Amino acid sequence: MSYRNKTYVAFDADTDIQYYRMMTAWKENDKRDFDFHNAHDLNNLMKTSSEDTIKRRLRERLNNTKSFVLLVGEHTKNLYTFVRWEIQAAIDLDIPIICANLNGLKSMDSGLCPPILKTHIALHVKFGMKPIKTALDAWTSEYIAKQRSEGKGGPYYLPESVYQGFEA
Repeated sequence: MSYRNKTYVAFDADTDIQYYRMMTAWKENDKRDFDFHNAHDLNNLMKTSSEDTIKRRLRERLNNTKSFVLLVGEHTKNLYTFVRWEIQAAIDLDIPIICANLNGLKSMDSGLCPPILKTHIALHVKFGMKPIKTALDAWTSEYIAKQRSEGKGGPYYLPESVYQGFEA
């Protein structure tokens, strides 16, 4: 298995790309250890690339991933061709999943969360630089393995105290 050192971000490119772009601005401006691949920036692929070709490329990126961030917006739960596939691939590869709610909710939004993640072990946070950074630092494969060994599963949340002092 390859060395996993990247953070993979999945989102609805039609409606939520501005949130992804905000994340890239945080990375560039704050010089933080906040490295990720855009699932929709498919190098050397044309819009006419087949679904199989695109998924093969996405799988290559996921193989080098240590964390998976899903930007949960209004339409995320309805995206099956790629976003649902990306989520399933992350689950299959046992990659820690962080769901960043674009509506500001600090816990799982049962109306917007993709059904596949409603019972899967995942950390649900409010979209923002500090909550996502905190989640990336805390939500590791080792932590999840410990939770599983204790028989725990389902949604997880950052404690409310973590949000104190965060930007809106």
